[in-house]
Amino acid sequence: MPLEVLTMGRVGVDVYPLQTGVGLAEVTSFGKYLGGSPTNVAVAAARYGRTAAVITKTGRDPFGDFVRTALDGYGVDSRFVGTSDIAPTPVTFCAIFPPDHFPLYFYRLPKAPDLDITAGELDLDAVRDAAVFWMTGTGLSEEPSRSATLAALEHRAKSAVTVFDLDWRPAFWNDTAWSDPAHARTQYGQALRHSTVAVGNLDECEVATGEREPYAAAKALLAAGVELAVVKQGPKGVLAMDQSGTVAEIPPVPVDVVNGLGAGDAFGGALCHGLLSGWDTRRAVSFANAAGSLVAGRLSCSDAMPTEAEVNTKLDEVTRAV
Repeated sequence: MPLEVLTMGRVGVDVYPLQTGVGLAEVTSFGKYLGGSPTNVAVAAARYGRTAAVITKTGRDPFGDFVRTALDGYGVDSRFVGTSDIAPTPVTFCAIFPPDHFPLYFYRLPKAPDLDITAGELDLDAVRDAAVFWMTGTGLSEEPSRSATLAALEHRAKSAVTVFDLDWRPAFWNDTAWSDPAHARTQYGQALRHSTVAVGNLDECEVATGEREPYAAAKALLAAGVELAVVKQGPKGVLAMDQSGTVAEIPPVPVDVVNGLGAGDAFGGALCHGLLSGWDTRRAVSFANAAGSLVAGRLSCSDAMPTEAEVNTKLDEVTRAV
């Protein structure tokens, strides 16, 4: 049976401090969790009962074994998780200073295994047949992942929902200066032509389109080829715009932030669920927004992904508070 959600890109181990408001030099204990944005999106989708898998690679090490075991435990198909000998499985540390400071320290150098995916290794039938295919900007940052990601998009040819998570991580673009996203914008443009949905925050939209004002950015994404543009504005909520002219402005969901790093992944998995359910734009994005807020109020990312009942409860709370 074709998968409902197939994601492609980063994987690793998130190591989060169990003390908040303390720098990493002072932290004495940590928790270990499955990490990597597209991996967490697959976990979130599986939490809603969707069949999900991720195309990625780990190193040949115990953390790679942990990734596969964790995926299996979350109900995410691990058959497309390959092994690369170029580097160990990535590890990411973060410090937690609620409500809005969560510095990340990526141990992915000189190159992460998930950027070692080649086009020849892809199961293109699985890519084409999945109801939702989700890829990220990081996958475009370096070869051979860049060519593999574009090959997957070209083969899929918008046959179903194809989501481009703009996911701008300048530290991963070794051949692009932090202050000059022009090279990345060229790669983003190629991916947008083969995508039906684009999701990103204001910084990411600016990299992809050159536009930072939310309405202008959404229109630029639609002009680049997608059918639905989702612009996340942090404390100002979410703007969604589709080719039919429908515009949905979703207000933020109040939350006592514990760790904001997993909110975007929770948003992504919930958006996949809403699109698969045939919901209209407002309902799908509102559901995703509430899911993101729930995870922002929890410590981990993968472990924290909510169920549909939890998200609906949060939406009911928001409705009653209005």
